[in-house]
Amino acid sequence: MIAHPHIRLDDHGVAWIDDTNVKVIEVVLDRLAYGWSPEEIHFQHPHLSLAQIYAALAHYYDHQSTLDAEIARQEQTVRRLRQEAGDSPLVARLKAHGLLS
Repeated sequence: MIAHPHIRLDDHGVAWIDDTNVKVIEVVLDRLAYGWSPEEIHFQHPHLSLAQIYAALAHYYDHQSTLDAEIARQEQTVRRLRQEAGDSPLVARLKAHGLLS
């Protein structure tokens, strides 16, 4: 199924950039987290064409509420997993030596 030129949806409805292993949400996160322009995203990911990047962003803006909800869900999952995992062994050692509070 084609959502936009350069964008395909997999069997689970996840949007991917054609001919890559990059999800649309990954490009969106570069835009949101770092404030990168499409040109900067292209500089950071030269295997993506500007057309692919603009298509990913167009797909995002056409489905913004759904993708924003997915981003929030993923952030919540990461927070929960970090809390459940506790400190890494390195952090625990640094704290034990008084090098980290």
